[in-house]
Amino acid sequence: MILYRTGAITMADDRVLGTDSTEVAMRMAVLRPYLIDNVPLTKIAVDAAIPIRTVRRWIARYRLSGPAGLMRPTRPDAGTRTFPKEMVELIEGMALLKPQSSIATIHRRIVMLAAEQGWRKPSYGSVRSIVREINPAILTLAHEGSAAFRDKYELVHRHRASRPNATWQADHTQLDILILDAGGKAARPWLTTVMDDYSRVVAGYMVMLGAPSALNTSLALRQAIWRKADPMWPVCGIPDVLHVDHGSDFTSLHLEQASADLHFRLIYSGVARPQGRGKIERLFRTINTELLPELPGNLRNGKPSSPPRLSLAELDATIGDYIVSTYNTRPHSTIGVPPAKAWCGDGWLPRMPETVDELDTLLVMVARPRTVHRDGIRFEGLRYFDPTLAAYVGEPVMIRYDPRDMGEIRIFHRNTFLCRAVSADHAGDSITLKDIQTARIAHRRHLRNQIAERKARVADFFPSPVFRPTQPAVPVTLSGTEAKGRQKGRRLRIYSEGD
Repeated sequence: MILYRTGAITMADDRVLGTDSTEVAMRMAVLRPYLIDNVPLTKIAVDAAIPIRTVRRWIARYRLSGPAGLMRPTRPDAGTRTFPKEMVELIEGMALLKPQSSIATIHRRIVMLAAEQGWRKPSYGSVRSIVREINPAILTLAHEGSAAFRDKYELVHRHRASRPNATWQADHTQLDILILDAGGKAARPWLTTVMDDYSRVVAGYMVMLGAPSALNTSLALRQAIWRKADPMWPVCGIPDVLHVDHGSDFTSLHLEQASADLHFRLIYSGVARPQGRGKIERLFRTINTELLPELPGNLRNGKPSSPPRLSLAELDATIGDYIVSTYNTRPHSTIGVPPAKAWCGDGWLPRMPETVDELDTLLVMVARPRTVHRDGIRFEGLRYFDPTLAAYVGEPVMIRYDPRDMGEIRIFHRNTFLCRAVSADHAGDSITLKDIQTARIAHRRHLRNQIAERKARVADFFPSPVFRPTQPAVPVTLSGTEAKGRQKGRRLRIYSEGD
């Protein structure tokens, strides 16, 4: 502590004492010439335009309590109100009403009520201080609702999966950029990403034009699950849990079927609760604020900063290069290591599908039940045929199709792959009449063989079948007139059967 000695007075610098009061600092500046240089108090009072009695009072308080004595004394009842408790509660209640009233409105109403109740009328400042002392959380809950209160004041549990591929997150966002579509018109693309919760690594993504769909989500998952050609992107495997929101593409029957076939569990976050997917939302923000501002067509406050020039393929390649070369390989601020390195760990084997065709069948292709008709399988106004179907006419089957290519479907009978059927009008492979005839002949021959086998089986048990004999027919003799009439035409022989 710095001390200043002037005669019998010891002065402590208020900055050393840590006094933050501007008022104390100002008064110390006024008294310092007197305390250090023995400047007369009258001159100090004149220079500072302060009454001499005030300066002497400051000196007396300083000698008694030091710099703290220069602070303005507070009243013993400071912070307490003398208004009736009922009036204070009434003011607080009026401030919590919805729609929210202004302080002037509350003051006007409370003054009228105070006159009726015989209370002391509060000033506008008193009403304002009462309203401002209300807990902001209570005001938010009363005026903005539980959703706003939850987003601002409720505790947040930060969860991290215990290992890689234990939990994945998938979500969409509309990017802050304009690109050129196939027709050369400006369009705003969407981005779908799949992220591993444990390592923060991006496992798959897809850039598209148009609203997200179940197919686009499946394509992003397909990229995330299957092995990548780039060795810098080792992420693959089937997750145990996929955490998604309540979008129509995530709640579709197709994705539920895919999750059942690939044996992963779908978990939906709360409605209007983006906090449950905060990690992937942070990724979207990073892309929008770090990558896209460097590209032509970037949107700032809803307006493009430059004319769009990129195509969908170019933007897809740019985002892919950023994810693989930058985001996945640089240290993450939360986990402290690069996401790709955190995913690899000490080495482990992810759960994988047998083949990419199996993955396409279960994930990309949509399953629908159908019945085999004589002319094939009818679906979406198209007719699909394959010679193998000749033996399954009338049988119920399950078909799987790729919405990107309706020229071919895959047919399963009792959970067993049967064949691939094509639509002759929408595929390069056409079905000829000879193929149909060959299938018919083969199927007919197969049925005749079955009939012969069944008849032979019956003959084994009944070697001498007994049939009822028929009595010989007896010719009928016609009369002379009838005989003459029949001689002119063809002779008709009539037989009489015995009883």
